[in-house]
Amino acid sequence: MIIGIAGGTGSGKTTITKRIAERFGNDIAVVCHDDYYKAHDDMPMEERVRLNYDHPDAFDTDLFVADIKKLAAGEPIDCPVYDYTVHNRSDRVKRVEPAPVIIIEGILILAEPKMTELMDLRIFVDTDADVRILRRILRDVEDRGRSLRSVIDQYLTTVKPMHERFVEPSRHNADIVVPEGGRNRVALDLIINKVQNHLLSVR
Repeated sequence: MIIGIAGGTGSGKTTITKRIAERFGNDIAVVCHDDYYKAHDDMPMEERVRLNYDHPDAFDTDLFVADIKKLAAGEPIDCPVYDYTVHNRSDRVKRVEPAPVIIIEGILILAEPKMTELMDLRIFVDTDADVRILRRILRDVEDRGRSLRSVIDQYLTTVKPMHERFVEPSRHNADIVVPEGGRNRVALDLIINKVQNHLLSVR
């Protein structure tokens, strides 16, 4: 069973993913689209900073899709690890073992048919824009070492326009729309129940 969890930046995708993974442990494999940002080893930091990381072209989606298909076929993958502090893919990889349930997470995973076609359940997490930008500021400043000004500039120049162009329209490809992300206990319980039923059916 492949579950896609999409939504705008700071919407609560990761919270829902973590809650499900914590509940089912090794029965869940998680792969984040963000780890599949294209590598730019030949590009200086000054240029990497100016790239549009919220456009579909920023991702190596072909590799992402190939890896998800490997997991679904029962093969482990070596997932890339992205380093947000230098705006580039790191030289490390993360081994992900196959599991009965695969969760794929990312802002754009419902925006392209080659990804949505993989999914058995498509979830869009819908959270107010003011809440999302505040969460993004806290995350990028505290966890990724960004300046407040750089976060605001990036939000206004690429994050917001790309959300309106690609992310928001992709909600129409969802089977379930979850308001308020991980705080929506009713929706989370319904998703957990569906996962539990699937696990019982394959055992």
